[in-house]
Amino acid sequence: MTSEEQLQSSHTNTSGFDSRTGIYHSLLQLGDNRNIPTTPYLDTATFVLSQFPQRDQAESKLALIDSVTNKRLTYSQLQRSIYSLAAGLHHGLGVCKGDVVFVLSPNSILYPTICLAIFLVGGVLTTANPLNTESEITKQVLDSGAKLAIADPREVHKLASTKLPVLLTYRPSSGDELSVEELIDNCGPMELPETQSTQSDTAAILYSSGTTGVSKGVILTHANIISVMTLLKWSVDNTSANNDVFLCFIPMFHIYGLAFFGLGLFCCGTTTVLMQRYDFQAMLEAIHTHKVNNIPAVPPVILNLVKYKGGYDLSSLRRVGSGAAPLSKELVDAFRLKFPWVALRPGYGLTESCGAATLFISNEEAKSHPAASGTLLPTFCAKVVDYETGIAMPPYREGELWLNGPAVMKGYLGNEAATAATIDSDGWLRTGDLCYFDKDGCLYIVDRIKELIKHNGYQVAPAELEAILLTHPHILDAAVIPLEDEEAGEIPMAYVVREAESQLGEDQVIQFVASQVAPFKKVKKVSFINVIPKSAAGKILRKDLVAQSRRYVKSKL
Repeated sequence: MTSEEQLQSSHTNTSGFDSRTGIYHSLLQLGDNRNIPTTPYLDTATFVLSQFPQRDQAESKLALIDSVTNKRLTYSQLQRSIYSLAAGLHHGLGVCKGDVVFVLSPNSILYPTICLAIFLVGGVLTTANPLNTESEITKQVLDSGAKLAIADPREVHKLASTKLPVLLTYRPSSGDELSVEELIDNCGPMELPETQSTQSDTAAILYSSGTTGVSKGVILTHANIISVMTLLKWSVDNTSANNDVFLCFIPMFHIYGLAFFGLGLFCCGTTTVLMQRYDFQAMLEAIHTHKVNNIPAVPPVILNLVKYKGGYDLSSLRRVGSGAAPLSKELVDAFRLKFPWVALRPGYGLTESCGAATLFISNEEAKSHPAASGTLLPTFCAKVVDYETGIAMPPYREGELWLNGPAVMKGYLGNEAATAATIDSDGWLRTGDLCYFDKDGCLYIVDRIKELIKHNGYQVAPAELEAILLTHPHILDAAVIPLEDEEAGEIPMAYVVREAESQLGEDQVIQFVASQVAPFKKVKKVSFINVIPKSAAGKILRKDLVAQSRRYVKSKL
């Protein structure tokens, strides 16, 4: 046995790495009576509703609290709302099994009811960011094949060109349009169709920039979502109490918010305080007022907490999670120094894995691995594959992260080529992230092989912005790269080649893009150059531009 083989063997028992197959296995077990359901005829709503507290507890146990209006829903009220809306959707609006329902709304106390009611009648959920432009929304509606839209009244105008029938989330004081609230109030218990949804049926189509560039519809089955709900319940049961209070400001149109707050936490019997959108001051007030214990968050929120000067009682906090992007060791250390009583537990997941993959269950383990993103959750396997040779790497060797497990997506909607490029014939999901595992099975995300820009937890595809830039009459060529930013993580920076003698300026370029994209996709910096560096094959050499951008930042310091 060579010295390297001996090293690999010594890491096998503690890292979960099998040197014979090159596969990392989870070191965690779900335990007795916690297995993922295998019943073929089971949908997400039926599963979630079966996990609600017993009737005597459900009448008084709070499920949701609106942080602004203080409106409250018990588990019993939530259950009745779900069944009433499902009846209205089916009997009143004709939603049947397989119909795609497009939801365009910020967080609201109605959002979980809408999602679960759609699942209950066999519908397919597709969600969108309310900040998206009309053209972006129209594209998603057409791509998903939506038959009905459920929209916040403030966003309805963006659906005008789609010709979709629209159900408002609530009725404005001056309107008479049909609303979700009206259906819930007026549709009593009615017999629902026996949808006979199976776990292999499509439950949701969530749009992600994916691992290969432009926005694509990620097909998630009921089995995908139920497996993650099972993992979430297992995680919460192991780290929290059922009287814990969670705070939601993560958007529920995103897999992170949907999995946690739109669906998963109802399997745990906990209470969620709901914010319509993230606002740091409002978050502090909500923690103080409602004695919040748990916050699933993202790195910019962690940074804001580190910089927080005081003024609110945050002593109720016990656990803060972090996802959507890696946390730096420096930020983790600063947070733990400031909030020593709070368990900071980073995790890793992506839309294509239904938001799950790794997490720290033990705070002690998280503390001893401050730059890591957790260990593999039960049911997940991983490989670290050398990008050039295709060889699976042992601990401490870098490569692309591949994932396998019941939460891995079915594929990309109507895009066989992108699916084949992302999922191999054995079901392994190529994440596009450069990583390694250590001897304890902890995952470290080093960098992104894929070229997405992570801005405040959102994914921004450079190709999309480049395509827009190239439509400008005075732009000959363009490339977009991530520029490091303390507040947002990364911001889009554009390198632009102007026409000869053009007087096009930075502000004009920024405004040109801003008028066509959602706010989080806006180009924030522009640099004019003579030529975009490219390989012989014509691919943009982004690494050269990233290096140039770092020199640009240093020159401004």
